[in-house]
Amino acid sequence: MAHDDRVTLPSFPTLTSLPATDHPDLVGATVAAALAVWPGAGSLAVVDIDPDLADTAAMSEAYGIPMTASGNCVVVAGARAGDERIAACVVRADTRADVNTLVRKMLDVRKASFLPMERAVAETGMEHGGITPLGLPGGWRILVHDALLEEPVVVIGSGVRRSKLLAPGALLADLPGAEVVEGLGR
Repeated sequence: MAHDDRVTLPSFPTLTSLPATDHPDLVGATVAAALAVWPGAGSLAVVDIDPDLADTAAMSEAYGIPMTASGNCVVVAGARAGDERIAACVVRADTRADVNTLVRKMLDVRKASFLPMERAVAETGMEHGGITPLGLPGGWRILVHDALLEEPVVVIGSGVRRSKLLAPGALLADLPGAEVVEGLGR
């Protein structure tokens, strides 16, 4: 997919934005595959970062990115009658996902908990610190914190620790399978 130069890429002054669709080498394999088929991908930028700064707080401090402009993706699971239900929750980084009440009710399970990191990494094909709502396994719900839609630019994972994706906040509502949830982050 060729990049349209008329599209203004999301950016931050401290990072160099590149068209995500033109740089599949900078993102995880499952993310690259998703970018290749998603119509909204042309509005995403990818930025190279120091992989040691992939964790949100370190990245925010090093690159001067407000925590309100970062979306953390956590994977939550629960079961009902032997049926496992998994959701990726993307919440504004200055909040925590409301797993015990809101997510639990949305998944319709008695108890919801974070998927163990090793399993999340194995099932997503993404690196710890790079898990993102784009390119997740089919059947997983994608819950997006409504507050992120108000941000002009949101930093999310790219599937790997050495880069991040930048997206216009409102575009997160258009991610394949996304469900915008009011108050998902508390």
